[in-house]
Amino acid sequence: MGAKPDLLGRSPQAPNTRRRALGYAAGLVARAFLRSVRFSLLTHPDLDGTDGTPWVLSFWHGQQFALHRWRKRRRTAVLVSLSDDGEIQTGALGSLGLVVERGSSTRGGAMGLKGIVRRMRQGHDAAFAVDGPRGPRGVVRGDGDRVGAILAARLAGGLVVPLASACSSAWVLARTWDKFEIPRPFSRVAVALGAPLDPRGLDGTTLARAIDASREAALRALDADP
Repeated sequence: MGAKPDLLGRSPQAPNTRRRALGYAAGLVARAFLRSVRFSLLTHPDLDGTDGTPWVLSFWHGQQFALHRWRKRRRTAVLVSLSDDGEIQTGALGSLGLVVERGSSTRGGAMGLKGIVRRMRQGHDAAFAVDGPRGPRGVVRGDGDRVGAILAARLAGGLVVPLASACSSAWVLARTWDKFEIPRPFSRVAVALGAPLDPRGLDGTTLARAIDASREAALRALDADP
């Protein structure tokens, strides 16, 4: 039997439905906004020939909004928390073309990771912000198999792919811990995918350096095309 409505006849699922719908609408607005941004994609040549292998795209918090400008990516699954805010994120990310599994480092993490691995075995890529969920910024949380991105890649037989974005002009939310970047309309965005990394024996320091190198590559691409 489902949950009963309250005394006013309201379904307990209604708040979640409204949050998800709000998120979906926000995602559509984001898609429209990002169409105004010029986009370029840089892929490391070592990624050639990996089409049959799932990727775990690994990036820093704060850069993810610009990453959504990359619309022609492969099917990609993401992990979203079980919180109320996670309902909004689920709606938004769904409208941006991502497949969502629910779970977090504090609630439902094992279940969520199993969902990501299952999706990867079905042919999806996965995407993880590896310095979350509250920082410190630019530092991989955990090490080795304690890093969700590394563990997911190992369990699914995939590769870890460092990912970064850069904007020619952006609003930076300086008061946020991740210095969240929003590209200005009609600016340029470069997204860089670095060389694939074997998850076996991969450590957080090596992964962090690879993500930073991808960021530098994206910045250089913007400088080369003023």
